[in-house]
Amino acid sequence: MSDYLIIGGGVIGMMTAWQLAEVGHSVTLVERGQCGQEASWAGGGIVSPLYPWRYSDPVSNLAQQAEGEYATLTAQLLEATGIDAEYRQKGLLYLRVDDADKAFEWARRSNKPLEAVDADFIYRKEPWLVEGVPSGLWMPTLGSVRNPRLCRALRARLIALPGVTLQEGASVERLCVTQGRLTGVETSRGRLTAGQVILCGGAWSGVLLGSIGVALPVRPVKGQMMLFRTPPVPGGRQLLERVVLADGRYLIPRADGRVLVGSTLEQADFDKSTTEAARESLRHSAIAMLPPLGDCEIEHHWAGLRPAAPDGIPFIGSVPGVEGLHVNAGHYRNGLVLAPAATRLLVDQLLGLPTRIDPAPYQPRNGFLYNSL
Repeated sequence: MSDYLIIGGGVIGMMTAWQLAEVGHSVTLVERGQCGQEASWAGGGIVSPLYPWRYSDPVSNLAQQAEGEYATLTAQLLEATGIDAEYRQKGLLYLRVDDADKAFEWARRSNKPLEAVDADFIYRKEPWLVEGVPSGLWMPTLGSVRNPRLCRALRARLIALPGVTLQEGASVERLCVTQGRLTGVETSRGRLTAGQVILCGGAWSGVLLGSIGVALPVRPVKGQMMLFRTPPVPGGRQLLERVVLADGRYLIPRADGRVLVGSTLEQADFDKSTTEAARESLRHSAIAMLPPLGDCEIEHHWAGLRPAAPDGIPFIGSVPGVEGLHVNAGHYRNGLVLAPAATRLLVDQLLGLPTRIDPAPYQPRNGFLYNSL
């Protein structure tokens, strides 16, 4: 029996396992597929909420702490696994922002560099953007990570840790509760027990908790994205070298020159199919920002399911009414953004350590209704 059993092998589950194992605890992580292949793989990898000034303080507090950890985290993973998660801190250009006053107020309050820039500045940074952009906002410290490679690195790190057992290809079929305490989980590969169980199941977390009478208001929101393969361009640079955001859509460059465009927001339950309408919409948005993408091959088009909680504030803490059960879910579009801070917040509580952030806004009691079965 492990000290901790973690349900869900996304970045939240894997970082939680890593943190617990590094302080000497035995951990079993259960994932129905392969670790890092759901929402954590499907996102874009921007290490910030898209428009950070539009979020509540609970989300902003987690984001600010997490953003500062990514350079160290990815360097540690590279040293330990040899896998480069491609953390790039090249800044972000915002185009057509209609609430700049609110953005600058947030920047002053958060001590974040943000400046208004003119067309000359924008085209020096990104010369192949669409013509006629008169001005924008520039956040020089924003970074991005290549999330599929981050997932690979986290998985490799866990495999190398002696205290971690990965149970991949094992679906959790039932949470077993006896007299108000979680006694184990039934999986497609048999029953597992642990001292404590942590649910990091993303959009599926509410379904599992619903089976024991706990209402968790986390629902799936589909997002579709596409990847362009770009050709070499004059001057030895890439077609796009930093993140660009306009009208809610973004372009994200990768180190090999590929460019991602995202993303849609769709209420489609657990449907992960891609659609021709979304493909055309994403392609149109991409070309509207970076016209040369119109001549580039669309290499991949996919969809993922974000776990949406009310106001985008994740549930992090112990599940009321079920001893031994904890949850870290509901991060919506910001699972990878918030992961280092969100996981540390729960792990510190589990270990009885002081937390860097007030845990109260994330406690499950704020959104749970418990009915004994």
